Amino acid sequence: MSELIPIERVPGNNPHGLIETIAARTAHEQIGFELGWDYAHYRVNLPAPYAQESSPLRDGQRAGEATFGLRTLAATRHVRKWLQLRLHAWLRGRSVELVQVTPNYLQQIDVSHCPITRSALSSAALAATDASIDRVRNDAGYAAGNLAVVSTKANHAKGALDFRGALRRVQQLEAEALLGLDGLTVSQWARVAVLCSFVEPLSHLEASALPLLVLPPNRLRLFNPVQALQAFVSQQLLTPGWSQRVSRFEDLLPGESCKRAFKGFFMALLPRVLEGGRLHEAHTARWAIEDAWRAPGVQKRWTQVARHLDSAQCEALLVKAATRRLTTRTVVSSGETGATDGWNLATRGYVPHARAQAQRELAW
Repeated sequence: MSELIPIERVPGNNPHGLIETIAARTAHEQIGFELGWDYAHYRVNLPAPYAQESSPLRDGQRAGEATFGLRTLAATRHVRKWLQLRLHAWLRGRSVELVQVTPNYLQQIDVSHCPITRSALSSAALAATDASIDRVRNDAGYAAGNLAVVSTKANHAKGALDFRGALRRVQQLEAEALLGLDGLTVSQWARVAVLCSFVEPLSHLEASALPLLVLPPNRLRLFNPVQALQAFVSQQLLTPGWSQRVSRFEDLLPGESCKRAFKGFFMALLPRVLEGGRLHEAHTARWAIEDAWRAPGVQKRWTQVARHLDSAQCEALLVKAATRRLTTRTVVSSGETGATDGWNLATRGYVPHARAQAQRELAW
């Protein structure tokens, strides 16, 4: 596929002798040209060897330099990460959805510690602890709702595995009594499996049987309403006033039997979180909640709550809770058409020739 791309002429500012004309480029070439243009817009040098090689990327940079001159934008850390992500994707033919995936979006999903290994994240240290952006669902592109910041170590170990692939790693480690595999321990692989489960449609029964071993990263889209409800209740403990909010949420539950089951679950969860004694920092508070879910009694009681509900009821409860401002997070049901918009599932996350069929999800 090709398209006609006009190059804007800037009078008196054409140091490289660029020809201002209409040029025909393939879709891949046009993406590279626009990326080079943005490198110039933020006055960031292309990494070697792309700064010297002839390519659409270099053409875009030269055109941008001719247009912007010194009138450039500030290259923050997240801008540089955004450019690096796009370059990495372009070299592999991966798609990047640029309407929502912006430097500001990358700032919103940034974290101080890896949710898988729990190590403090470094930046550009060429270390296993360096922060990297993972496409949680490997058969989708770099798109809003499919991205999480993890350590390079965790990203490389996870690779192209999905929920069931990661779950098999857990089962293998437990069956063979191994301490680790591909650099991750059994607990860390369990977190990988739960993280992947968030963006894969599961049955209500299967999703409700998964312990919340890792809390959903910010802006990740949750496809299974029962997991979204599970995370909503757990994250109440991260902010003051949780007792009143949980009590008000309990009033929304259908039937006395469901209310009793929920009360039993929460009374099982709460003491285990408090026993963790690590609530003074945001990341350690998250770990205390995640570790509380390792107790078999907590998961068993949550499954009893989930049996009183179905997916539609879980989703309705989340909407009601958000309407009554019982959460500090925004919960949005995007419906069937918006769930995977821009994910390019039809082409497994590569630059598409057709749009993928959307599914229902919850943006967390």
